[in-house]
Amino acid sequence: MSVRHALLALLSAGPKYGFQLRQEFEASTGDVWPLNVGQVYSTLQRLEHSGQIESDGSAADSPQKSFRITSEGRKELDHWLRTPPDMTSPPRDELVIKVLSAMRVPEVDVRDVIQVHRRYLVELMQMWTRLKEDEAEFDLTLALVVDAELFRLDSVIRWLDAADGRLRRAVIDPPIPSTVPLLRRRIVVRR
Repeated sequence: MSVRHALLALLSAGPKYGFQLRQEFEASTGDVWPLNVGQVYSTLQRLEHSGQIESDGSAADSPQKSFRITSEGRKELDHWLRTPPDMTSPPRDELVIKVLSAMRVPEVDVRDVIQVHRRYLVELMQMWTRLKEDEAEFDLTLALVVDAELFRLDSVIRWLDAADGRLRRAVIDPPIPSTVPLLRRRIVVRR
């Protein structure tokens, strides 16, 4: 998550104070991602130093210091909004690493590890679904955050199901050694 870009987006609607930016950031993310007020002010200092925002010139670090986006900040915000994130390499996902590590631990049934995490993720999905039913109907921002989380959790559960199926088949039908280098070559991402 880019706090600096989120603050630039909030400032694009007009001048705001630091504490006001914190409140609006949290409201704009469905109050799901709390933001430390110290982080707001340190980010504002960096944005001001880089010329992407400017202050009204009141007391140096006053809580009543108002900030507004500059043309440089607007260019940066527009560029960030229109530039897709780099997703060419898989992220370091703790759950993926945990499953891969479990495969190496003697006397650990990796399929049991998968099922423990699958049950937990299903419980999380149920929690998010209840939240959506209770509150998200009235709050568009929260509804979008909850939908994103439900889709993310669903994709992780589907990966766990696919990994479980692949592990089950690997026990029944181990790969032919000559195909292993071929499989490794196929997953290399070329840039």
